[in-house]
Amino acid sequence: MTASPTPLQAVQGGARGSQDADVIVVGAGPAGSSVAHHLAQAGTDVLLLEKTAFPREKVCGDGLTPRATRQLLRMGIDLDAPGWVRNQGLRIVGGGHRLELPWPDLTDYPSYGLVRTRADFDEVLVRQAEKSGARLRERTAVTGPVLDERTGRVIGVTARSVDERGRRTADEVTLHAPIVVAADGTSARFALALGMQRRENRPMGVAVRTYYRSPRHDDDWLESHLELWDGPPNQAGSSLLPGYGWIFGVGDGTCNVGLGILDTSAAFQHVDYKDLLKTWLDHTPQQWGFRDEYRTSAVRGAALPMGFNRKPHYDRGLLLVGDSGGMVNPFNGEGIAYAMESGELAADVICQALGRPDAERERALQAYPQALAARYGGYYTLGRLFVQLIGHPEVMKQATRHGLKRKTLMRFTLKLLANLTEPRGGDAMDRTINALTKIAPAA
Repeated sequence: MTASPTPLQAVQGGARGSQDADVIVVGAGPAGSSVAHHLAQAGTDVLLLEKTAFPREKVCGDGLTPRATRQLLRMGIDLDAPGWVRNQGLRIVGGGHRLELPWPDLTDYPSYGLVRTRADFDEVLVRQAEKSGARLRERTAVTGPVLDERTGRVIGVTARSVDERGRRTADEVTLHAPIVVAADGTSARFALALGMQRRENRPMGVAVRTYYRSPRHDDDWLESHLELWDGPPNQAGSSLLPGYGWIFGVGDGTCNVGLGILDTSAAFQHVDYKDLLKTWLDHTPQQWGFRDEYRTSAVRGAALPMGFNRKPHYDRGLLLVGDSGGMVNPFNGEGIAYAMESGELAADVICQALGRPDAERERALQAYPQALAARYGGYYTLGRLFVQLIGHPEVMKQATRHGLKRKTLMRFTLKLLANLTEPRGGDAMDRTINALTKIAPAA
């Protein structure tokens, strides 16, 4: 009997000479699935490599703003199918105030957000990429880049098949493509292998989350709590930390509950995040169910690489998308929307590059970092200033106590923090935010 080929052997068996695909995408999270989907729809032969198998869980708040919802619609995802829970806006709690802000009514974005657990969210996206023609290889760990000895250009990857515990199950093989996309998330191992280090002057965050059985599971608002204390609230010795807690109803009897903290606080390296989460939740109403006896999963954490904290986003045949390029929004910690948007943007640039003669391809690929800078550069610069500002406890305290009383100001703040404006025209808020992002340097 002939043994079945491993996923990698199956790929090599279909190779065209020394090229195994037009594009290799490393990682099948939202960024990788997005770029693979859009490339495949354009007729590009794309090979998508993922070290785990689906379904798989990822640490996330599970909440999606209209910006992320727009990208799902652009991918053709059926948002009326079971599993998607719609929300109508953001409820903000802090400083003794409680304010509900509907998502803005805009031309380019739907007027609703979503909640869906990452336990199957990523699989929905990757299966859509497969339907479009992308070739997915699960349990395939990429071990490093392959470089052209003469030019130093990335021309492929080395990879090996692994089991569910990440143990090697077959020999390492080499796969070739003229363009490689790194979508391997916060670890950014592929970029690090090429010496692309994290920029220490860019903000980082840490998020922790868990799930509780709760009667609030069907709440159709995303809820954000702006006051996080490292001790009993408003007592001597307790400090207000730069970050927020969230409560997102999943619709299945549970809520995703978590918090995020920025590294602009002096307490960043010294906080026990799990203990901080418990301290906050112990002060929520008992009837909400956010107590240990109702918790349904472990408390897990993840890093949030923000504000373009790794550059360049293109170098020698390699494009960085999503978290691998530090594209989390510094204002609100949102990463999925920017992962998917950068994936679509990368796909557009790659399609243009592949359609040109080799001598012109490099010039076309250089358009990718330029497009990212044009779209997000000024906005992320403002975001970096914002996180520095709220790193001062007194600023955060005054903002929550006095800002939440002014609903017009908070509507402006929602548009700014969620990056939801009309790109052309719009109201005075839109024009102000757009002008600020254009004036701010794209560093």
